[in-house]
Amino acid sequence: MPENKAGTNDIFEAMHTCRAMRRLKPDPVPDELIAKILKAGQAAASGGNTQRWKFLVLKDPAKKKAVQTYYKKLFDEVVGPRYASSAPPPGSDPAKFKRQHSAVQYLTDHYHEAPVWIVACLEGENPNRTAGSSIYPAVQNMLLAARALGLGSTLTTRHTGYDKECDAAMGIPAGYKSYAILPIGYPMGNFGPLGRGPLSDVAYLDNWGTPFPAA
Repeated sequence: MPENKAGTNDIFEAMHTCRAMRRLKPDPVPDELIAKILKAGQAAASGGNTQRWKFLVLKDPAKKKAVQTYYKKLFDEVVGPRYASSAPPPGSDPAKFKRQHSAVQYLTDHYHEAPVWIVACLEGENPNRTAGSSIYPAVQNMLLAARALGLGSTLTTRHTGYDKECDAAMGIPAGYKSYAILPIGYPMGNFGPLGRGPLSDVAYLDNWGTPFPAA
């Protein structure tokens, strides 16, 4: 197991250095660390405290490869062309965006090789506009927990473009849907500051477009 020197107990450091880690080592991740991540997810808020979530831990190579096939198909059909025609996001530049695109391509090709996936699922056949509010806080908690433990991950939802096929491949039963897959492993890169635009561009006070003064 690789030596872990990248962890942190500072929640603000974790939030501000929780980069999307798309290049992951194949080294196994101890179950006790995965359990800590799962418990962090379970500690999250859910609508009405209903806790209608389930977290599927996937290590099965065949199941992961089946999903990766659809994941790559969607990259070829949608994501790759979109990256090629899009401008860099706030806080980025053409060179950084090109590196991001390269990392997305790498993850696409090696998605199934991440040693552990956590598949975040929610009960309900017909999700509405607010359904994600009962699962994505758990997803964010798990991303932060992975960062705190020095493990890399990234929020992926692309597989939902073939949701029926991917859920069937993963063995998710009727009555539940997967909302996100977190590939988890020891990162090849380093944690560091996130690329974001100025807070004043997105935080307003009282009137839309009036920057929050402390931003």
